[in-house]
Amino acid sequence: MRRWCSSFICIASSVLAVGMPQAQADLSAMSQLLKQTPTTAGFDICHGGGCAKVSHAMLTDAEWQLVLVQFQPRAYDAQTERAQLAQAIAVLELEVGAKTGTAGDRGGTFGNSAYTGQMDCNDEATNTTTYLKLMQNAGLMRFHTLQDTRTRGVYLNRWPHTTAMIREHETGQEFAVDAWFYDNGNPPVILPLQQWKAGWMPADSPAQ
Repeated sequence: MRRWCSSFICIASSVLAVGMPQAQADLSAMSQLLKQTPTTAGFDICHGGGCAKVSHAMLTDAEWQLVLVQFQPRAYDAQTERAQLAQAIAVLELEVGAKTGTAGDRGGTFGNSAYTGQMDCNDEATNTTTYLKLMQNAGLMRFHTLQDTRTRGVYLNRWPHTTAMIREHETGQEFAVDAWFYDNGNPPVILPLQQWKAGWMPADSPAQ
């Protein structure tokens, strides 16, 4: 049996298992958002758990400039670029959160569903993929390429958990880009996919 399933099947499995309002989860919306071509003039984001809610957002020139600043000076190696990507995603979360009511999103899922703007890992993975697309399309990713989302735990005795993912050009190494562990506006964790797949979780994360 293949250890990894397709992104859409993984998302479906994860939504069915995660403790958010599954009855409202919208797998079709999630799939469509993962396929969107975002621009600063407009893009959609997921929230509410399993993309139960979709909000439209745009970025002003000034807001996009704050993202571009995170890449100055330009990275000369992949490790530096990953750090820049994490900071840029944090900026985008703050900017988009203020426009869509998701600024109060707390790290984790379980026990937080009552908070306004809360996102589960499916929302986070979808939105992080959208932010990475924005940056990739703007030529800000020179050492990495965006990949499909990945899910861990589907065939193991634990909750499924989904993340965005990038691949380093030179080495081919895959990295999870996981924004679920911390509150909105904090940099996501970027770590080797194999380490993430093994169940890694930051010790200081409030996530449950």
